[in-house]
Amino acid sequence: MRDYYTQIFESKLRKDEIEKLKKIENKKILNFIANSILLCNPEDVFICSDTPDEIAYIKNMAIISKEESAALLTPGHTFHFDGYYDQGRDREVTRFLVPKGDKLSSALNQIDREEGLSEIKELLKDSMKGKTMIVRFLILGPANSIFTIPCVECTDSWYVAHSVELLYRHGYNEICKTNENTDIFFTLHSAGELDENMVSKNYQKKRIYIDYIENTVYSVNTQYAGNSVGFKKLALRLAIRKSHREGWLAEHFMIIGVNGPNGRKTYIAGAFPSACGKTSTAMLEGEKILSDDLAYVRNINGVCKAVNVECGIFGIIQGVNPIDDPLIYKTITSPNEIIFSNILVKDGKVWWLDMGCELPNEGINYSGKWYKGKKDEKGEEILPSNKNARYTISLKALPNCDENLENPDGVELGGIIFGGRDYRGYVPVQQGFDWVHGVISYGVALETETTFAVVEQEGKYEINIMSIQDFLSIPVGIYIKNYIEFGKNLKKVPLVFGVNYFLRDLKTGEFLNSRKDKHVWIKWMELRIHNDVKSIETPTGLIPYYNDLKILFKDVLKKEYSEEDYIKQFTLRVPENIAKIDRVTKFLKVKVEEVPDEVFKVLNEQKNRLIKAKEKFGEYIPPEKFI
Repeated sequence: MRDYYTQIFESKLRKDEIEKLKKIENKKILNFIANSILLCNPEDVFICSDTPDEIAYIKNMAIISKEESAALLTPGHTFHFDGYYDQGRDREVTRFLVPKGDKLSSALNQIDREEGLSEIKELLKDSMKGKTMIVRFLILGPANSIFTIPCVECTDSWYVAHSVELLYRHGYNEICKTNENTDIFFTLHSAGELDENMVSKNYQKKRIYIDYIENTVYSVNTQYAGNSVGFKKLALRLAIRKSHREGWLAEHFMIIGVNGPNGRKTYIAGAFPSACGKTSTAMLEGEKILSDDLAYVRNINGVCKAVNVECGIFGIIQGVNPIDDPLIYKTITSPNEIIFSNILVKDGKVWWLDMGCELPNEGINYSGKWYKGKKDEKGEEILPSNKNARYTISLKALPNCDENLENPDGVELGGIIFGGRDYRGYVPVQQGFDWVHGVISYGVALETETTFAVVEQEGKYEINIMSIQDFLSIPVGIYIKNYIEFGKNLKKVPLVFGVNYFLRDLKTGEFLNSRKDKHVWIKWMELRIHNDVKSIETPTGLIPYYNDLKILFKDVLKKEYSEEDYIKQFTLRVPENIAKIDRVTKFLKVKVEEVPDEVFKVLNEQKNRLIKAKEKFGEYIPPEKFI
């Protein structure tokens, strides 16, 4: 270790902590840790080298610091509350630091790099005074793999340090093997000044800045894990730039291993905006979960291979109940190491919205002491549990965790799904005519309703390209081009599907799908990937035959599926689909630079097919008309 680092470390670290750093020769890492210490001025520094004693110490300190509480009846369960105004990803204060001369899409939130660095460092200055800085070394993707990316996070939150233990793989040994040419992702986080409830006091000064020049995420005055655990969506932005340079894809994907006939298993990935069914799809009972949120995807000898970036789940808990989500409900109500956040606590139990039973009329939640009818300073009623309340758990705690989670070679993807909250337009499931059509029609044209997972008004429709638009750190048009070209370079190309779990009746507003129906759509996709069932060609894609779905509903859900339901679900809504194409086309032309001409060509061809179908069959076309 160089003298420059030694002087800084000796002023804050005990000798045993310094010994851990002596095994790291990469000066980029030592420089980051040393500069973080100088900037944030902690009382002391804890270096985690991933020993069992150190991990136990972190978990214990999360309780002692009162960032978490173990006052729950179920062994292994703890809970944490973020501040009342710190309950989701905050788009407004999450910005890219863009140097002069560089350019990102105007659709992306950004600030001049020098200005942003000056602001964030001023907020971080002395932010850890009187507190401990915890240094965690982690890896994204399985160890000893072409997919592996080493990471370092410095934080003053024991809750964050505990959360990453459940979400990511240990990386100290990997870090010790890195050299100066290794790409490493860094995060510096401080919860800032805490109030009597141990939540960030200065939430008005919350900032989450991404410096893609130095592969560094800065986060201050926030505790919500989506803002403070730097290696979730924040580091996804860094991975997207790395993947752009190297010719692979960093994606907002769940991955499920779907069981097929004769012992066959097919891996299908899916991109959904938050709270649109991604985790519930990944957790389908009887299938295997490989990933619920993030994936790296590479072309390995012409085959599309993918890994889970993480090894745990930071999942939305609202709506998890024993009827619709029996597997995950049983898992999170059983003795397991789980961190619950922003739920209601009463009588040593955790309560959340739509959990399938009546909730207490009082308890403790993210607003402090809570009672039914309590209102905030704006006069708005405070819910017992936040809509974006979460649970954090290791994937290995799940009985259906896929055996290939740690496979350094990844798994072959047979299909890719794009889906959002589309109440008006798309049918529940359809297949693209080919890679390009599917990627553009279902991915680029992904339109959804905003949800409680982001800090802004719910119920607003927006385009969310590939369900990754918020996280892009390269021009959106270039990202789309990369995606199209990636598929063209594969020898074995995954099928591309579009799904819509939220289709409503245009007259009554009632949902036309039950929450469990998605299992049937997934099983149909698995059969299509292996060409085991035929399909009906419509202007927007390939849809199932009624008889195939009737059999699947009986086999998978043990229920009858009427032809009437089939017709309601798969009737092509021509006006709504044309309007959708028009909105997407306008958005791309106004908001997105460098869109490939191929995108407009595919969208225009789809619009023309819809117009011709309308001329022949009318505005609302039942599926039998296309047979």
